[in-house]
Amino acid sequence: MRSLLLSLLQKRFLNTSPPLPIAPSSLSFTVQYLITSCGLSLQSACSVSKKFQIDEQNLQKPLSVIQLLKSHDFKDAHIAKMIEKRPRLLHCSTQDNLKPKFDFFIKNGFVGRLLPELLVSDPVILTRNLGSRIKPCFKLLKSYVQSREGVVALLKRAPFFLSYGSMDSMRLNIDLLVKEGVAADRIAKLLIWQPRSILYKPDRIVYALNALKNLGLQPGDKPFIQALSVRIQSNDTAWKKKIEVIKSLGWSEEEVLRSFKRHPPLFGYSEKKIRTAMDFFINTMELERQFIINSPNFLGMSIDKRIRPRYNVIKVLESKELIKRDKKISTLLSLSEKNFWANYVIKYADEVPGLLEIYGGAGKAK
Repeated sequence: MRSLLLSLLQKRFLNTSPPLPIAPSSLSFTVQYLITSCGLSLQSACSVSKKFQIDEQNLQKPLSVIQLLKSHDFKDAHIAKMIEKRPRLLHCSTQDNLKPKFDFFIKNGFVGRLLPELLVSDPVILTRNLGSRIKPCFKLLKSYVQSREGVVALLKRAPFFLSYGSMDSMRLNIDLLVKEGVAADRIAKLLIWQPRSILYKPDRIVYALNALKNLGLQPGDKPFIQALSVRIQSNDTAWKKKIEVIKSLGWSEEEVLRSFKRHPPLFGYSEKKIRTAMDFFINTMELERQFIINSPNFLGMSIDKRIRPRYNVIKVLESKELIKRDKKISTLLSLSEKNFWANYVIKYADEVPGLLEIYGGAGKAK
């Protein structure tokens, strides 16, 4: 086996530029195997070999694992990434351990490219117990997202549900939300929008729930789930700092919290983003501060990609009296890209030479 690996290594690195710093024959068997059979680079193979070894006299499991992966359309690049992330998979039993998990995933909708995508993104999943972790997790998630397809879509976004955190904590957190009156469809939205929120320790969930109640937000309120996610992920220091940052722009604390309740993602925006947006709205567009307080979602829009180009177009059209000056700016900023492009750019492109360039080019609406 070693002579075969050496032959493969020599062919692989024959034309390597720059030349290999060491001769293939001086590499350990583990490094040789990881390179030739698993597709790892020399650097990755050497790194992995420091914490993982392959027995030259016992290759049945590594060979079976690679064969199983290839039989399910895992490409060489998939295999290399998986083994680099989780080399101990090569020591797993395919028949007793891996194959039943593959069969379960396929039965539950992970077919075609979906299976490699899931397992390459988080190969730790394959080290979790099928009966005590993977199946119960599927069942729990399905009870809220309602369909097998919904679970597949959720796990594509958040594969860590199958590998990270405690199932007991997940169940307890969901039970807490149910007891507080959060409807099942709202819990499903939390799982989809901010999946990591449900993996925090239960006392963090309780704290966030109480904090929102103190602000006057109730589980039935439309922004409650987004607000809950933001509050779960913000410790007191970060929360107070965000309030102070926004207050420094001339807002009262009452206005800051009122805006948060209207648009919870506000507290997820960086200080730089908030300051840049406020500067443009107040000093360039000459909008009243109260406009932003009442519509804090505009602080999340890109100034360079959305706000400035639209503002430039509107100013030109107003100056040529092609549109009325009483157009609500909130409507103009909120229009979809397709609608703004059709109604304010293409519509007047012939009458205003250079309007496409002012907006940012013909490819912007695509």
